[in-house]
Amino acid sequence: MTGTKKLVIVESPTKMKSIAGYLGDGYEVLSSVGHIRDLAEPKNLPADLKKGGLGKFAVDVDNGFEPYYVVSDSKKKTVAELKRALKDADELLLATDEDREGEAIAWHLLQVLKPKVPVRRMVFHEITKDAILAATDNTRELDVALVDAQETRRILDRIYGYEISPVLWRKVGPALSAGRVQSAATRLVVDRERERLAFTAASYWDLTAHVAADDATPFEARLVRLDGERVATGRDYDDTGALKSKAVPLDEATATSLAAALSAPGTPVRVSKVESKPYSRRPAAPFTTSTLQQEAARKLRFSARQTMSVAQSLYENGYITYMRTDSASLSSQAINAARAQATSLYGAETIPDKPRQYAGKSKNAQEAHEAIRPSGDTFRTPSSLASTLHGNDFKLYDLIWKRTVASQMADAKGQTATVTIEATADKVAEFTASGTVITFRGFLNAYEEGQDEDRNADASAKEAKLPPLTEGQQVALRDVEAKGHETSPPPRYTEASLVKQLEELGIGRPSTYAQTIATIMDRGYVTQRGQALIPSWIAFSVVRLLEQHFGDLVQYDFTAAMEEDLDRIANGSQDRTAWLQNFYYGGDDHTGLRQVIDNLGEIDARDINSLRIDDDITLRIGKYGPYLEVPDPDNAEGTPRRVNIPEELAPDELTPAKARELIDAPVIGDRVLGVNPENGKQVVAKDGRFGPYVTEVDPEPAEGETPEADAATVDQATGEVLDGAKKPAKKKAPAKKAAEKPRTASLFKSMSPETIDFDTAMKLLSLPRVVGNDPESGEEITAQNGRYGPYLKKGADTRSLTSEDEIFTIDIPAAVELYAQPKYGAKRASSSLKEFEADPESGKPIKVKDGRFGPYVTDGVTNATIPKAESVEEITFDRAVQLLADKRAKGPAKPRAKKAPAKKAPAKKAPAKKPAAAKATAAKPTAAKTAAAKTTTAKTATAKAPAKKPAATKPAADAT
Repeated sequence: MTGTKKLVIVESPTKMKSIAGYLGDGYEVLSSVGHIRDLAEPKNLPADLKKGGLGKFAVDVDNGFEPYYVVSDSKKKTVAELKRALKDADELLLATDEDREGEAIAWHLLQVLKPKVPVRRMVFHEITKDAILAATDNTRELDVALVDAQETRRILDRIYGYEISPVLWRKVGPALSAGRVQSAATRLVVDRERERLAFTAASYWDLTAHVAADDATPFEARLVRLDGERVATGRDYDDTGALKSKAVPLDEATATSLAAALSAPGTPVRVSKVESKPYSRRPAAPFTTSTLQQEAARKLRFSARQTMSVAQSLYENGYITYMRTDSASLSSQAINAARAQATSLYGAETIPDKPRQYAGKSKNAQEAHEAIRPSGDTFRTPSSLASTLHGNDFKLYDLIWKRTVASQMADAKGQTATVTIEATADKVAEFTASGTVITFRGFLNAYEEGQDEDRNADASAKEAKLPPLTEGQQVALRDVEAKGHETSPPPRYTEASLVKQLEELGIGRPSTYAQTIATIMDRGYVTQRGQALIPSWIAFSVVRLLEQHFGDLVQYDFTAAMEEDLDRIANGSQDRTAWLQNFYYGGDDHTGLRQVIDNLGEIDARDINSLRIDDDITLRIGKYGPYLEVPDPDNAEGTPRRVNIPEELAPDELTPAKARELIDAPVIGDRVLGVNPENGKQVVAKDGRFGPYVTEVDPEPAEGETPEADAATVDQATGEVLDGAKKPAKKKAPAKKAAEKPRTASLFKSMSPETIDFDTAMKLLSLPRVVGNDPESGEEITAQNGRYGPYLKKGADTRSLTSEDEIFTIDIPAAVELYAQPKYGAKRASSSLKEFEADPESGKPIKVKDGRFGPYVTDGVTNATIPKAESVEEITFDRAVQLLADKRAKGPAKPRAKKAPAKKAPAKKAPAKKPAAAKATAAKPTAAKTAAAKTTTAKTATAKAPAKKPAATKPAADAT
């Protein structure tokens, strides 16, 4: 029929452009830019709904766990555009991703748009012309079971976060969160650090020697047996430092004397055994989501989020297949393409007779998609894309291409030779060395998989190049050396090994791991040192509270069992409502979360935030961070002494000995530098909670004088400023008259309280420095240091300085020249770290800029900070659009909330306005999802968001 038009809706603007180019006339392709609606914020519910079972979570826990959805303000324009386009269409194709999230987006579109034309679900695994055209001819109905599975996860995460996170806020600290997957991941990292804290290193010795045979190049060998008994290595000790096998340990004296005896001239040395075994090695399977994240971390040093961001871009631009998959299998089309390419590039002998088939090994694996691979029936080689793909896009495509091609290639073949050398001194010492010769490289021509750190690996177990040797042949030992070693603690998780562990335990879904790791970093639970993930002391407190009061929820097996249940909901074998009922209210085999919350009892916050380091040393987590607490030796019954913990000190490094060292260290933070001749006050260098600074204090009273209540004394031996003796309470009244605030000044970054001198301190205290007067206006120009760095000030006009030293060196000509430049002019020239096309919402170009608080995304109207766990390089157009959309959804509520308490002390007035602002249509909880694609009865009514605040936001508590 002529004049017909089909509307295709996808979730990504990039995907929209790619698909539109393949479909051509007769199709209009639009993007929803992710989800168009989400669970409402409980505070934004209509007043009449806040009182019932819906009020706490925006999920009606009393009526089948029906959710209350709203379209956020940021998506109303998108919805309006989609509705306008639908009016002119005679068919609707929902082409979102074929996973739970994509199916849910499609369902929400169906509920909000309420189409009166035929609706079909269009799915594909790669964005190529053939795949897209085939997808239009092979549509299906909406999969309601998948929608139920996604909705159940969303509800579960909302309930989990909203019930448990407030407990963390009250007992540990603000801005913390708990989540089904993030809490288990945090516990894994904390448990590994606990293992490292409990670890006791064992010392052992061994011998190495170079073996010389005739004119051949000497090779290294290691002592393995002594008088027929195996010599102990690191693998023979447990984590308490005890020997766990019958191997013979060598101490320093034994090893040194044996080395000397074996080095003596005339020591008989011969080859006692030569073994040769065939060597074979299989290629790794094609990438799944999890293995791609692991390998990109090992080989490319990508974070999990960076990997997924780049992979998303490659998929949406048609270079690879769908990147969220648990399957390692390849389609016949892909197998043929890989074998053909291997034959073309490396020779026909490099592929096996039969194609290789792979199956997923992970717990709860789902085989709905094939593995991640280059798209199409003929793979594009990396070299052919060198001018098209750049940077991280090229690196990741190259990795995926190599892994895919190698997976269909033949095994690597070779021979592994092991030689045993016998030397007789006082005892018979046997040394061994191994070497592998690859005779057929096979898949190694294309790719070799990376490996994680191997704990207690033998340093000398590396492959050696062995010359031809025969049994009984006489050889010589050279450079016999006794070496001491210590066993190593369990290695910390890296992003790669944490992803691997989560997958093996069946916790969460690989597609969510990137977000999970980013979340535990953003919350401050975990930081990175190089590639290692190090837990904070806050994480210890959070995990301890969860273990003691919400034990089941952080048990790995229980969390994995929840994942299995959610998968059963996805395949239709488990009822969603019954499962949520059991989780929240409990059943015969499970105590519900509601019961746990209602019976929490008293939680001792001090105990939760304390950790015994030694008999008299306790670590406590306070408002401003962790510190050590010890009894005051001069007043055992008084206030304990507190010692700050260096920020860079990892938990496993805080041993009792290290804690004692910190406590016993001389106090050099409070150091008297001299006396200000103008006012007689002492100038003191201090190290405060916000960094080092100098200040003025009243001098120590002369002998016989009574110190004022707020006076300070100085320990002459250490320079420590000590609190003076306090006057009785009745003497405090006169002290109120002394309202004069002591002068203080932060030290420059190049200074330290240990080395700063009196003259420098006086210069700092004299700030702001008057540079001079503007020749034109006559206004005074001053140089000073501020919260955001050094700057000039002329009236209300400021200019940033490039370094703190310029505060004391800049003169009037230089200042005038700086003011002659546009404000932030120098920064503006380079502030756009990245530029993208116009934002779908505002229609304005998107830029990534560097601001005072770090990099951010902006369209000139909305600014969205880039999360700490993401780098500028990771930000793609789609990610930028999502950040801006999330920011718009949050709206200006937070800034207004901050201003209200500042102006008026009563905090009750602001909340009083909120109920009046909420105007939403009542929910319809009885609506059910029945007919997949044609169901138009919404689970909730479309809510009108409050005028002042967007209705749908995602709080910190609501996280997986």
